[in-house]
Amino acid sequence: MEKWIPLFDIFLKSPAPEAEASLWLDQAFNSSSSSMASPINRSSFFSLLKRPCDVIDQGSSQITKKVMFIETLPSMVQSRILSFLLSEHQRFCPRDLSCLAREMLSGSKEVNFWVQSAARNLLGKMSKPSYEWISHLDLDSVDDSISDEFDSVPGWLAEKAGAIGSVLPWLPISLDDFDSKMLFVDSENEKETDCSRENMEEDYRETMGDVEAYEYPRNLTIPPEVHEMASNLKSQIASSESSPEISALCYEIRKLCLENGRDVLGILSLIEPWNADDESASLFLSYLPSGTEEEEELGWPSQVLCSVVLPKFLVLEKSASRAVMSATIDFCKIHRTAAEYALVFPLIFRKEGINNFMCEVISRVLKECWHLGHISAFCQKLLCGGPEDRRLLSLPCHQNLICEEVTWNESLFNLFQNILIHGVPLSQDSVDHLVLKARESAERFPKSIKFGNFLLHFVAKCAPMLKAHKDLLSETVDCTNSLVTKSISSKLSAL
Repeated sequence: MEKWIPLFDIFLKSPAPEAEASLWLDQAFNSSSSSMASPINRSSFFSLLKRPCDVIDQGSSQITKKVMFIETLPSMVQSRILSFLLSEHQRFCPRDLSCLAREMLSGSKEVNFWVQSAARNLLGKMSKPSYEWISHLDLDSVDDSISDEFDSVPGWLAEKAGAIGSVLPWLPISLDDFDSKMLFVDSENEKETDCSRENMEEDYRETMGDVEAYEYPRNLTIPPEVHEMASNLKSQIASSESSPEISALCYEIRKLCLENGRDVLGILSLIEPWNADDESASLFLSYLPSGTEEEEELGWPSQVLCSVVLPKFLVLEKSASRAVMSATIDFCKIHRTAAEYALVFPLIFRKEGINNFMCEVISRVLKECWHLGHISAFCQKLLCGGPEDRRLLSLPCHQNLICEEVTWNESLFNLFQNILIHGVPLSQDSVDHLVLKARESAERFPKSIKFGNFLLHFVAKCAPMLKAHKDLLSETVDCTNSLVTKSISSKLSAL
């Protein structure tokens, strides 16, 4: 039981228990699979949750009853475990999850509201999305088929496993599947192999380039009448002052843009809503998203954000006005995905890098609009993710201000310092990449207080994950000569 204590501490204390628990289980399985008779994995964890336990009935000190182990845990931990099972449902048997959820919801037990809600969410996810179950009168056989499907070996793997002449007993691949040219390369074929590798890398870059940004239809021609209507709306933006006028204007803009098959970003580029004054822009964020349009991941809310306030922030040279900042915060609290792809990512990938005022905008959005787990996932995408994870949305006329690589400057390190101060739990991969970026940048900022303060907070907040990087961090600190260099060295020596 002692081996599970760190996992239950995560469910009890972590601000992002689902992601952290999944990471812990993967790491524990890798480290225990060869050293323990019963390695730690998701199956053994689920078996622990369903293990029967004897508890004394509250009505009588002598009568005991059987309950599952999960029911002996605090209600908050129960609800978090059920949420974890929901997020990881594809890695568990659906029948087992359904049985657990039904047992938690059985009418004979008093269940906490949040536990009941989490169990219902889990049971709803495991339920069939259609009404095919009506035709099955034998529900047990249905559950059995689901369980068999989950536990069965894929057909192609079973076929390979039954073949004669496998290369390795635990690797069901026959000798015919191997190309000897890939295993043994002589000097004559070396050039040919290099060419093949270059072709593969070129194909990979082309594939990744296709998903680097969310592509809207660019080949659509904007009819002349739409051009004229957009020009009229553009002139009205400068003349509209009262709230009713702006509300009516937003209705016309939304109606013009959301006609089926139209290039929304192209039309917004003609209207130029970012040229509105700060008070009008704040009203645009309130009125434009309203209506019955579908809120897709990168749909209308993202288009509104990247056309109304993103252009203002991309050229920000002073603190953002209170009106625009307040409206942006309110908008991003509702549309978190739009804030990520149509505001935060484009600002960070600004060609010249962010400045202090942009850093302030991003810090406020992260702190006031996102949960700590969301910020941690965002940092993972920014530092470790590929182009498919960092989709940037901006108007065509502003894409020249954004590049494909992050520009690491003092303000960006200041942003990560703010993230650390906010108590965001960074993953080990994020920490590893920050160490490398800090080492690469140290010689450019030897006397920078901002860079030094980042290093100081980085070493203090992420000390347990920095032990393997102690030598590299020492080299980084040796390149600096700021007011906090000695403090950083002192904290490094304590690792």
